[in-house]
Amino acid sequence: MFMLVGQMKNGIIVEGIADGKRFPIHGSSKVSALEEISIYTATEEVPLREVFTKMFEKEGGKQAMDSKAGDAEVKAYFESVLPDYDKDRVYTSDMVKVVRWYNLLIEHNAFDPKEIEEAEADATEGKEEKAAKSSDTKKAPKAAKKTVSKSASKASSKSKASGASARTTGSQRGK
Repeated sequence: MFMLVGQMKNGIIVEGIADGKRFPIHGSSKVSALEEISIYTATEEVPLREVFTKMFEKEGGKQAMDSKAGDAEVKAYFESVLPDYDKDRVYTSDMVKVVRWYNLLIEHNAFDPKEIEEAEADATEGKEEKAAKSSDTKKAPKAAKKTVSKSASKASSKSKASGASARTTGSQRGK
């Protein structure tokens, strides 16, 4: 699991959460951010950060069960966290990944639901202020340029938990 730390002309720079080593990931590599991953439920798709938040609350900010526990134990734990998960589309291997990722984030102090809530609140305030300012002005606002890195190619945001933050697949050397 990696954390995005910078951009370069043709890709991104990531840092390993466990070892702190930095290296580039080029635009041709497939990358899935944890923010893009959702878990299927009977009624909707729940973003992974919400599942992590539920796990955080259940465990009191400590690590969850060992991800190497038996399939029955992992399923029971996952069902206690997200009771209405779609039993046909969320596999035990996905549950194991979620538990492993959560434990890794907690072990390295890389997940705090309060920080996420504050960041979302700040983003909402910023959008409201921007909307208020733009409605006050008589001029039409200029269209903002949107730049998207090639490395932002993502697996479907509707995917089940099957990717890791900045996980690469394939060779990183020239293809």
